[in-house]
Amino acid sequence: MMMHPSYTEMIEAVNADQEDGTTPVVNSRYSIVMATSHRARQIVDGDAPLIENAEGRKALSVAVDEVFEGKVKILHDDSDPADGI
Repeated sequence: MMMHPSYTEMIEAVNADQEDGTTPVVNSRYSIVMATSHRARQIVDGDAPLIENAEGRKALSVAVDEVFEGKVKILHDDSDPADGI
């Protein structure tokens, strides 16, 4: 089954704001999976979706779109967890 956006597209979108020569925020599929699953759990637990047209969609699909569209930021491992995912 194909995922859209693909893992490669997701990684590129998450790292798009990084300056040249800096460490990418995400460089593996595992990081994308962990971030989107964490956000999906937040949605299931009652957090409001950050994108339009989320009604009737599965929490994971909404989370993937939120991360891809830059509505949710993934932080480096050395960041404070209170700042984001």
